[in-house]
Amino acid sequence: MQDLNLKQLALGIKQIADEKNLPEETVHDIIEQAIAAAFRRDFGDREQEVRAEMNPKTGEVTVYTSKEIVEAVGDDAVEISLEDARKLDDKAEIGGSVEILDHPTSFGRVAAQTAKQVILQKLREAEREVVMEEYEDKIGTVIVGTVQRVEPRVIRVELGKAVGIIPQSEQIPGEYYSIGSRVKVFLKDVERGNRGPQLILSRSNEAFIEYLFRQEVPEMENGAVEIKAIAREAGKRTKIAVYSTVPGVDPVGTFVGGHGTRVQAVMNETGDQEKIDIVTFSDDINEFITNALSPAEVKKITIDEATKHARVEVGEDQLSIAIGRGGQNVRLASRLTGYELDIEANKNGVAIPKQKKNVEDSLMNAIEEVQK
Repeated sequence: MQDLNLKQLALGIKQIADEKNLPEETVHDIIEQAIAAAFRRDFGDREQEVRAEMNPKTGEVTVYTSKEIVEAVGDDAVEISLEDARKLDDKAEIGGSVEILDHPTSFGRVAAQTAKQVILQKLREAEREVVMEEYEDKIGTVIVGTVQRVEPRVIRVELGKAVGIIPQSEQIPGEYYSIGSRVKVFLKDVERGNRGPQLILSRSNEAFIEYLFRQEVPEMENGAVEIKAIAREAGKRTKIAVYSTVPGVDPVGTFVGGHGTRVQAVMNETGDQEKIDIVTFSDDINEFITNALSPAEVKKITIDEATKHARVEVGEDQLSIAIGRGGQNVRLASRLTGYELDIEANKNGVAIPKQKKNVEDSLMNAIEEVQK
């Protein structure tokens, strides 16, 4: 590539735009940025403020180099004296700036290479931005992708036009991802950072569970049943509170499905190791807490509305069930209801205080924090 053929570049704008599925205006802007970079490389200084304008019909280029007007010039690449500035603009003043015009017709080999790199880089960025705009409309939905690469903290998933990532915090603990396998992922967000936009995918969040149930429970579409709350510890257990707006419709049965087919379909996607409890939502907080602590049987609940605390009494034989392994059952029930639940054993009508957060529970929480 001996030089940069400006006329050829101008004529190629439409072809590049068509090939890359980009607006011609975007490609035109990218080429002008590349010409400015080439000009700095051949005729100027990398610190200079340079902009270029290209006539897309003729390929004629005008380059504008901005210089600050100063009393004493220290760096003539970015500064100009008032005397010289007045030759360009008779209204020029100290502290202002002027633009010096150039009409380059060709560039050297190194500058041409610089321009080529800028064009390729900017085209990739523009293509990526267009793709990301398409995916922004899909935030909050589940997409089927193919596992492209498995890294220590990130899984890269090919989604067709783009590649998204499942961060470690959004993966289902213990789940194995094999390269080339098909996987359903929840599009959580499109993050824009220094490295450009990034698709953030999830398989561990509550919204993933809700979307999967929406695919299996057609009654959700017409509003006959709905999910009121979800509490999830991915890979272990999920509790969902469901509600029916139609008298006589059993919401739990609707979500479970005949012979458990609907809930099993969701579990097949999240992994059989993750159990799903479906309970009935109630506006009566006592009843809701009782349902949320299922399968434990509750004897008495004392609510402190001001602090959002509830003291729950259960029989001695129900204590370990109410708390669950590692405090999991009561922890999920607390998140589901929005109340901090303290479980107490009731022996012969006398409540025996039992702290919710036992040693095992605290240890499990500490492990989870480390994993995050």
